[in-house]
Amino acid sequence: QVQLVESGGGLVQVGGSLRLSCAASVSRGHYFSLNAMGWYRQVVGEQRELVARISSLGTTMYADSVKGRFSITMDNAKNTVFLEMNSVRPEDTAVYYCNAVQGSGTYWGQGTQVTVSS
Repeated sequence: QVQLVESGGGLVQVGGSLRLSCAASVSRGHYFSLNAMGWYRQVVGEQRELVARISSLGTTMYADSVKGRFSITMDNAKNTVFLEMNSVRPEDTAVYYCNAVQGSGTYWGQGTQVTVSS
């Protein structure tokens, strides 16, 4: 079982920057590796949507709405993924969820709120 702990959410002004982090761990300190990690976001009343995803080999994927503004990176040794959010917009306001894939298993973090104020 993989546990995901997110941090870095909060309030940011339009045009500003924010960095989200998500650290993955397993019980008893067993060695593990992940196939991919990513970030999704959800607004109340809407479906959860992919923001960005990165594989263990470094292949990245972004939603069209964040291309050129957001950047996802991963520290494989620490099983930690980062989302650098730049030039944020009001429509980026959402709860951001960390996601990890290991084999056939998919895991989710508890979510962190990002609010962009105008």
